[in-house]
Amino acid sequence: MEIRLTMKNKIGVIEDNFKIGAWEGVKKAKEVGAEGIQLFARRELDPEVLGTADRKELKQLIDSLGLEVASLCGDTGGPRFMEIATHRERIDKTKRILDMAAELGTPIVTAHIGTIPDDTSSELYEALQNVCAEIGRHAASMKAFYAIETGPETAVHLKTFLDSINAPGLAVNFDPANLWMVKGDDPVQGVFVLQKYIVHTHVKDGVRIPRTVNGETEYDHAETPIGEGEVRFDDYFAALRQIGYTGYLTIEREKGEVPERELNIRNAIAFIKRYRA
Repeated sequence: MEIRLTMKNKIGVIEDNFKIGAWEGVKKAKEVGAEGIQLFARRELDPEVLGTADRKELKQLIDSLGLEVASLCGDTGGPRFMEIATHRERIDKTKRILDMAAELGTPIVTAHIGTIPDDTSSELYEALQNVCAEIGRHAASMKAFYAIETGPETAVHLKTFLDSINAPGLAVNFDPANLWMVKGDDPVQGVFVLQKYIVHTHVKDGVRIPRTVNGETEYDHAETPIGEGEVRFDDYFAALRQIGYTGYLTIEREKGEVPERELNIRNAIAFIKRYRA
């Protein structure tokens, strides 16, 4: 691989990817050479579980290791915001996650909200606008960001949606593999489309797998170790540099056996550092 740029962005990892619990995951992040962590606000880090004293203790641990909290993942799981009847409950939960993120030292909460409908006049599209507007206002009041993760829709469609709301607290967590694997959308071009919204990024890789169904080509997808898939990282990192992105490059490795993941993450850190040489 030809390295064409020098980056200064810090490298993060998602503690949940180690699957050893949040507290041990934080320690492991330091051990593998990360500079920051993305915490997953669920299980022991659910805001209903992690009380004020525990939050202070966790923050002290992170600080003692010389790490930073790059962001919190505030994904509400399940149907996310695709069921209008559950919106109030999920909005309120997201606000509590944003509040907890501030206590832990980060202004960024990332999340999947579901799939934004193609029909901009649909009831769900309007409901999602209202959801994101309310969460965005809450984030903005804290000088924070609610960053929607790329993937279920094209970069252009996501930008159109965000532009229609025009809430200063709304942002994007840019995942290049998601865009490519799920939609076949060029993540390099997507960086330029969404550039004004990007506050956090993932470093993840994957492939699209074509198959023929009733004479038509459809695609499955599979995540791969970073550098072994179809994301053009030379061009992706160059695009981030060109738009002036200075935030975290946070490694995500969701698939594979747990012992193998640590090796994949260590290799990914070395992979990114080649661009910082």
